[in-house]
Amino acid sequence: MIARGRSVEETAEHICRRAESFAEGVRCSILTVDRAGRLHPLAGPSLPDRYSAALDGIVVGPGVGSCGTAAFFRKPVTTVDIAADPSWEPYRFLAEMLEPLGVRACWSSPILHGDGRVIGTFGFYFTENRGPNEQEQRLVADCVDLCSILLEREEVREENHRLAYFDALTDLGNRANFNRTVEAACERAQGTLGLMLIDVDHLKHVNDTFGHATGDELIREVARRIATAAAPGLAFRVGGDEFAVIVDAGQGELSSAAARILAAMKAPIMCGGHMLAPGVTCGGAERCPTGLGEPAVLQQRADLALYHAKEVARGGFILYGDDLASTIAQRFKVLQTVTTALAEGRLEAHYQPVVRLDTREIVGLEALCRVRTRDGEVLQAGQFAAAMQDLSIGGLVTDRMLDAVARDVRHWLDRGIPLQHVGVNVSMADFQKDDLRDRIAAAFARHRAPLKHVILEVTESVYMGGSDRKVASAIEQLRAEGLLVALDDFGTGFASLTHLLTFPVDIIKIDKSFVDRVSAGDAGEVIIKSLLDMASGLRMRTVAEGVETREQAAQLERLGCRLAQGYLFGRPADRDTTTDALKRFAQQPAAAPTGSFAA
Repeated sequence: MIARGRSVEETAEHICRRAESFAEGVRCSILTVDRAGRLHPLAGPSLPDRYSAALDGIVVGPGVGSCGTAAFFRKPVTTVDIAADPSWEPYRFLAEMLEPLGVRACWSSPILHGDGRVIGTFGFYFTENRGPNEQEQRLVADCVDLCSILLEREEVREENHRLAYFDALTDLGNRANFNRTVEAACERAQGTLGLMLIDVDHLKHVNDTFGHATGDELIREVARRIATAAAPGLAFRVGGDEFAVIVDAGQGELSSAAARILAAMKAPIMCGGHMLAPGVTCGGAERCPTGLGEPAVLQQRADLALYHAKEVARGGFILYGDDLASTIAQRFKVLQTVTTALAEGRLEAHYQPVVRLDTREIVGLEALCRVRTRDGEVLQAGQFAAAMQDLSIGGLVTDRMLDAVARDVRHWLDRGIPLQHVGVNVSMADFQKDDLRDRIAAAFARHRAPLKHVILEVTESVYMGGSDRKVASAIEQLRAEGLLVALDDFGTGFASLTHLLTFPVDIIKIDKSFVDRVSAGDAGEVIIKSLLDMASGLRMRTVAEGVETREQAAQLERLGCRLAQGYLFGRPADRDTTTDALKRFAQQPAAAPTGSFAA
């Protein structure tokens, strides 16, 4: 039975019955002992069920009946008179359960593991005040050996099962366990079934900063809080920083479970000697009685909800719905548009001039990506911004833009057109592989364009995102090698003045939202004046973005702003149109030191 994989319960009961058939008037019992030293009934076919159940959880020790004492001392214990034995006195209620059977004595033998641990006990109950005879001793010795093999193999089976279906770090079910459970839940669910996916925010930052041991502590504590808050849901760890919770309940319970989980994360966690603020983002989907019940559909919808939550509601919860489906469909369409445009060479660089406010001369350009559709329509960046959040596409677009800008710079230089700098926008995707400097150098070398003509423009959201230290280190290296860096959209809510001390740049581009309020007496005027003074003290250049009226330009110039860009001076245009503008309005080299980026 052991070799053929019959269940441990069935095999143990069979051993008891066979032993009883060889020992007249004897009732047999097999108990297991867990690693905490607690007794658990395994088999006792001739004993009352309530007696076996009452044994469950009793901690072994001296004077803990016959079985508890035998397990504690690791040697057989014979009790010839249960009624008079002191070790049974605390368990008189157990003895009373045996009285109707006429049980008067008990003999218990420990079952040992190969490593010497006690893993169970084998008991004989007699209806006479006696101990075992020689035949019973031989019989029990054989039974104990069989039980040792049985329980050792069961431990191995349970360990293999644990390794196959449970996460070693958190003791939660793993992905295989989750897949099996969610499939079974979808098959049996009669009402609403909810699935929530949970991502731990900024785990990589914790690992990089404090080490993986601290990150593991954080994962363990987050797992514990999720499992506690999700009850009565089922919690699983399905990835390095991703968890899943299955909620089999009525509509609305998924949102309630998410609220409990988010609330459970508010208290800080002490990990590796560091006080950390845990954060998670949740996305969920519900399977209604009339809806699709396939596990794959439910998982896909929950995954889409989580993906969307990480983009627009980090630290919160989003439930999948028709409106979200429409948003995701639109995003997918945009991704397809940009991917196809990349494959077919329909990405173009358009340029917007940066001018001196006092002379209106062009001192630089900002290169802006445009997608030309198959029917000739030109899409502006805002129409495909969602695609740029995809790391793979974002990197490809930057490479295409670097190539186009380097080619155009060479074109202008070959024609003797005065050119100072061209700003190229870079995204988070460009800092993931630690090769941005090499990619820039390769593109400009390919077209024999000097690197001194390029400015890297980085938005605040990239600078202050989850990988800020990585981005900052990369930018420090780029600046050390002579490249200029501009902080784009300054003041949109991500950065603070202290970040300019930690992450210095060469140029600050003041966001259009301040320029729109630059009229005399408005708060925008005060802020811009402060930014100009601060930048001057830090030896940083400033460019006012989004200038659209003469009044704005005049007010900015009065405040001391030298450089600006916006529709007042020119809309983004293709290379040929930009070439004409440069021929007419480009600042001549002799005048460059007084008003250029390099001044």
